[in-house]
Amino acid sequence: MKFLFVIFMLLTLFTVAMAKVNVNTATVQDLMTVKGIGQKTAEAIVEYRAANGPFASIDDLVSVKGIGPASLKRFSDALEVSPTAPSEPLAPVAPTVSQ
Repeated sequence: MKFLFVIFMLLTLFTVAMAKVNVNTATVQDLMTVKGIGQKTAEAIVEYRAANGPFASIDDLVSVKGIGPASLKRFSDALEVSPTAPSEPLAPVAPTVSQ
């Protein structure tokens, strides 16, 4: 039983370690969990996003002060870009009438 618990914990840690951080929704603390992103860089990402809107791609991070192509290459595998909200509003669903 102890063996199964150890395996479960290792798998849990591995899954958490492999989770990517979404640069469009991440907090400063979230970004700082990525190896290579310190507090100043994380703050710069959040400030840039607040001023300019969500990132369209990971490559857009080079527009953030302090991030160049070399540093982006080091941590880009740990990041992802996904929309913060649906790009189009969802169409309302008409109620069904049963007879």
